[in-house]
Amino acid sequence: MAEHSTRDILVTSALPYANGSLHLGHLLEMVQTDIWVRFQKSRGHRCHYVCADDAHGTAIMLTAEKLGITPEEQIKRVQEEHERDTAGFLIGFDNYYSTHSPENRAWSEEIYRRLRANGHIATRAITQAFDPEKELFLADRFIKGTCPKCKTADQYGDNCEACGATYTPAELIDPVSALSGATPIEKESEHYFFTLPAFADMLKTWTGSGTLQPQIANKLREWLDAGLQEWDISRDAPYFGFEIPDAPGKYFYVWLDAPIGYMASFQNYCERAGIDFDSYWQKDSQAELYHFIGKDIINFHGLFWPAMLHSAELRTPTAIYAHGFLTVNGTKMSKSRGTFIKASTYLAHLDAEYLRYYFAAKLAASVDDIDLNLEDFVQRVNADVVGKVVNIASRCAGFLNKGFDNTLTADCAEATLVQDFIDAGDGIAALYEGREFNKAIREIVALADRANQYIDEKKPWVLAKQAGSEAEVHAVCSVGINLFRVLMTYLKPVLPAMAEKAEAFLNTSLDWTALSAPLTGHQLEKFQPLITRIDPKQIEAMLEASREEAPATANAAGKTAASGKPDSGKAKAGPEQAAADTIAFEDFARVDLRVAEIIAADHVEGADKLLRLTLSLGEEQRQVFAGIKAAYAPEDLVGRLTVMVANLAPRKMRFGLSEGMVLAAGPGGEEIFLLTPDSGASPGMQVK
Repeated sequence: MAEHSTRDILVTSALPYANGSLHLGHLLEMVQTDIWVRFQKSRGHRCHYVCADDAHGTAIMLTAEKLGITPEEQIKRVQEEHERDTAGFLIGFDNYYSTHSPENRAWSEEIYRRLRANGHIATRAITQAFDPEKELFLADRFIKGTCPKCKTADQYGDNCEACGATYTPAELIDPVSALSGATPIEKESEHYFFTLPAFADMLKTWTGSGTLQPQIANKLREWLDAGLQEWDISRDAPYFGFEIPDAPGKYFYVWLDAPIGYMASFQNYCERAGIDFDSYWQKDSQAELYHFIGKDIINFHGLFWPAMLHSAELRTPTAIYAHGFLTVNGTKMSKSRGTFIKASTYLAHLDAEYLRYYFAAKLAASVDDIDLNLEDFVQRVNADVVGKVVNIASRCAGFLNKGFDNTLTADCAEATLVQDFIDAGDGIAALYEGREFNKAIREIVALADRANQYIDEKKPWVLAKQAGSEAEVHAVCSVGINLFRVLMTYLKPVLPAMAEKAEAFLNTSLDWTALSAPLTGHQLEKFQPLITRIDPKQIEAMLEASREEAPATANAAGKTAASGKPDSGKAKAGPEQAAADTIAFEDFARVDLRVAEIIAADHVEGADKLLRLTLSLGEEQRQVFAGIKAAYAPEDLVGRLTVMVANLAPRKMRFGLSEGMVLAAGPGGEEIFLLTPDSGASPGMQVK
């Protein structure tokens, strides 16, 4: 294997928000990061992996208020849950911390003072959105409206999830408070700004330096070419966070101190582990710094963060690695379908290493979305991990234990074959290094196929029945175990628990640095099962548990309730019920049925059965209250096409005006199904 010098590497993954449970989307990023870190450590590098809970902001303050506890109690509860779930998925953090820490307060204040001393902080009075019902200024993410750039509705107040644009809440079209539904009023307040435009030239050079993936660099160049705006870094009380020095009642915006949390977590670790913190963060640092993040937060990491570090005379990241979103069975994760899967729900039904392997088999260096196809998941894990890799060891271990005292031959009968496997390590290492995990897995599985082919050709189970073939059986099985050892070395970053069991069986380390020649004359321990097959019933049980965890709601009304009308209480119509009386064609022609796109869907406060839908008919939008809450989660409806009665007289309800009716089938409650037109239909088309 090629020689390499020891590297000093600091790695982070994005900070989960301390306001809810981890789900499989979070785990996609953490598993990707953890595999890369374990690979680096296996190669002998000094690699440190830190993370933390993002513990500030209005959302946490409001959740704590609702629960009747302090924000500190709220974030402590969530952090304990996050640490338990990440440990369950074998995420090997060197430190998992919180942004609500003394280290983070100190660094946030220090960096702010440096920015201010360098002339990169400005103050001015702004007109800010204020919720007159909640009596507080609205943080960006608590205002919704239409994106001022692409005109997509139901976007948050700091960036558009549809086109990626960034803006201020004041630029939103038709904003509403996400807390109360009230229309925000304008109220003047003095705010503090980071003068981001001063770093335009620096950022153009930095984004073009190879630090970012090409797709990400191109996106950031679009923002740079459009012109940067000053970044509002302050929020008014009441707010849960750090107060800005010398500015009573003003707090750092959560996105200022969140990335600084990387530094704080690492400093906390360094103080316990005796590591020189400054050597990783000073401007001339020779250490490597990598951030693994989702593509939706690249503007903060790719523009604001490096500019702040540059002004504060600290080092910038060596690279930022963005990944795509996670879908399940080809669509967005859904609570109603049971595919919005919490980490704890998965762990209650399935081995974490199944998912680690499947993610590795799908992840590449690009920012493409990753699909967890559950049928493919079962097939691939069972075929590759159990049917190919584990199969090698289980086929050979029994013969060695029974006839050869669990000892390998003194010489390797297929030294060239084993060396071919070892020599393949440099290519596989390059794929791991480049985060092309899917290609690395393909190479490893191809080697596993070769190993199984070798054993199939030699047929030790046949030889064992032939007198005088003991030496050949011993040789073949010893080669098989050596091939298994190489494969498990390459898979150790992905399957650390299985590798630990394999190390106990092999009685040797599976670190990459220990892989140089076949094991000969080596004593093995008794073989124990390494991993079992996935039973499809486990998948069904997990999905059912996820569905049950979705917020319980009262049964929705029957078919007519899609217009907001209450259920009549009469027997529901089922497939077996006779059709209604006939009508004339002229009667049917009076009903104007249109294809509509659901561009927003929200719960209705005080309504047990209704969802508020915003429907696009192409040239216009309508508000409709639909009694489908028991059957659909709002987030699953956005972007769907359905069919509506467009000329139904508007109906005044206590929640607002319902301007039509969406069509659905089924008896009601959870058994109600929105009608969906075929592909090719577009909003506004008439249904004839």
